[in-house]
Amino acid sequence: MPKERILPFIILGIIDNHPKITGREITNEFNTEIGDFWKASHSQIYPELKRMLTDHWIKVTMNPDNAKEKFYDLTSEGKEVLNHWLTQAVTKLPIHQDLFSLKLFFIKKANDPRIKDLLVQQIKLLKDDLEHLLERKKLIFAEQAAIDHHYGHYLILTRAISRTEGQINWLKEELSKLNN
Repeated sequence: MPKERILPFIILGIIDNHPKITGREITNEFNTEIGDFWKASHSQIYPELKRMLTDHWIKVTMNPDNAKEKFYDLTSEGKEVLNHWLTQAVTKLPIHQDLFSLKLFFIKKANDPRIKDLLVQQIKLLKDDLEHLLERKKLIFAEQAAIDHHYGHYLILTRAISRTEGQINWLKEELSKLNN
């Protein structure tokens, strides 16, 4: 069964949030906020932009000062496609590829020393991630007006913070059981 294409909808959402955006700026969005929960490379984005132009979901204007630079905007059809996608129910959970959980799954004995090492490593990774998420929250949502203007983004960020804190707490509990 072919994988559902999600990237065009992400790109439509990015363009909707940032009219007159360049391809480079779209690619950079995957290195900031969206990159915390969805990855896409330059080699995926530009072919998708071409398809979206062909489908008349986006339009392009050229920079008069730089003929190589293109600015992307949504067409009315692109706005309809994005709005339709946003109203569709999410009917399945995402597929996770969690190497930590996979390794734990294959360890058989509670006294296996590799468990403690895995827990300690995971706590460190998650603490680093939590620090990054808290900094993003402080930077982006320091004022209520920012929260009000990008509420969905705020919800995703606070969910990620809560999930990460919960994982750290669980790992610490399990680690303390091993140390007793």
